[in-house]
Amino acid sequence: MNLYFIILVFILLSVVCIFVYFEFKDRELLKTVTNQNRGTKSERRMVLKILKSGIKSTAIFHDLYLNNGNEKYSQIDLVVATKVGIVVFEIKEYSGWIFGTENQKNWTQTLAFGKRKYKFYNPIFQNKKHVEDLKKFYHFDGIPFFSVIVFFGDCQFKNIIELPTNTFITKPSNVMDIFNEILQNNQPAKYNNKWDIANLLKQAVRNGENTLLIEKHIENIQNLKTRNRFY
Repeated sequence: MNLYFIILVFILLSVVCIFVYFEFKDRELLKTVTNQNRGTKSERRMVLKILKSGIKSTAIFHDLYLNNGNEKYSQIDLVVATKVGIVVFEIKEYSGWIFGTENQKNWTQTLAFGKRKYKFYNPIFQNKKHVEDLKKFYHFDGIPFFSVIVFFGDCQFKNIIELPTNTFITKPSNVMDIFNEILQNNQPAKYNNKWDIANLLKQAVRNGENTLLIEKHIENIQNLKTRNRFY
């Protein structure tokens, strides 16, 4: 009996050690791109997925605040500079049923078998605006953009959505298949100056370290929600 107990304890300790080891490795890998407290857990999971696919950390930019002028900023969850163009990720966390079409301003999250419903802004529009904001900078002239919207959480899409060109909606289990398809099915982009693009994106990441800037951005978002009755 004592021998079985010792074996069981040894197995449990081994499992814990393996878990701690891989958790440590993931934390160290994540540090090559972002901090442990930046963005959401789902965003950080997405960063790790991309890193583990072999994309260099220098091509991944997380939690960007892009300066649009007049003290207005666009917050972008994740940008990856690839050989075929710029991939812009919007990360969502929802459970329940999701209803929405390409051109609807608001989508609906339904919980408790339809008893509770919540509106949220169409993520296709949201990430399209992020792409448009990036395209305003001359560094991106002629470079293709790809919009990838990832829904983490136990949610189901209840509409067949017609997606615009180079726009994708997926769950985490399929996101790397879509990412790899983008890389494989498109021609290499003609970058004029990769360093200018990298510096622009790095600065957008550094903007996210400014507490006052973030507070102002959140205030602007709340005002926008109030004006448009997003809820």
